[in-house]
Amino acid sequence: MPELPEVEVVRRGLERWVAHRVVADVEVLHPRAVRRHLAGGDDFGLRLKGHRVGTAMRRGKYLWLPVEDSGTSILAHLGMSGQLLVQPQEAPDEKHLRIRVRFADALGTELRFVDQRTFGGLSLHANTPDGLPDVIAHIARDPLDEEFDDAAFHTALRRRRTTIKRALLDQSLISGVGNIYADEALWRAKLHYERPTATFTRPRTAQLLGHVRDVMNAALAVGGTSFDSLYVNVNGESGYFERSLDAYGREDEPCRRCGTAMRRRPWMNRSSYFCPRCQRPPVARLS
Repeated sequence: MPELPEVEVVRRGLERWVAHRVVADVEVLHPRAVRRHLAGGDDFGLRLKGHRVGTAMRRGKYLWLPVEDSGTSILAHLGMSGQLLVQPQEAPDEKHLRIRVRFADALGTELRFVDQRTFGGLSLHANTPDGLPDVIAHIARDPLDEEFDDAAFHTALRRRRTTIKRALLDQSLISGVGNIYADEALWRAKLHYERPTATFTRPRTAQLLGHVRDVMNAALAVGGTSFDSLYVNVNGESGYFERSLDAYGREDEPCRRCGTAMRRRPWMNRSSYFCPRCQRPPVARLS
């Protein structure tokens, strides 16, 4: 699933190429692409036609386009393989094109939602007073948000009584972090993914947040992490952070810090990658 850096790369592209354009027409080519818009594809298109799209917004992994003068927003669910592409109108249709949005101007480009596995989609939702689509109002701020409260995060982290990787993936606690960047930040912080959150001191939490921000900013600088041509920007270009990963996907490869073979362990229907020497597991306490 795309994480904060990949979604932010797409948001920046939409801000540049789509913001402030008026929708002329919407073509829904696959019903699953609008299944979260319960009124259906025709209603989705009718409610957008003639409206101006605002500046793309993001919170954590969630991306949306405000629809000006309507009190609603288009929420984009990228899922496993969804892509938002800005293409010339004359460009051939992609094999897995699901939705096409045409604009009432002479720029000659259109917005396309392409999704091979059809797990993603677009949907229209009412906005909260804060300007978020109402279905994601519970999502916490992300660590790159200027209003993210480090002290409040530490307090909430201690109260959760869970383990650190579970906490990092809890989008109601901190948003935008997924499996890849959790493993990367924990490797940088020399923390095992099963470290209890109750053991975290304020300095330790601050250090971890610093690594989370550093790894995300490093990924943003090179367009995010793209696997198998997925999670591309709006021009279809892949990110290159995969080449810089220190933990994720590096099973049996030497740790870049100490040379020990990296390990992978099954974890919550995913995998956790870590160095057994640098990231020692917590010691179980005897009762």
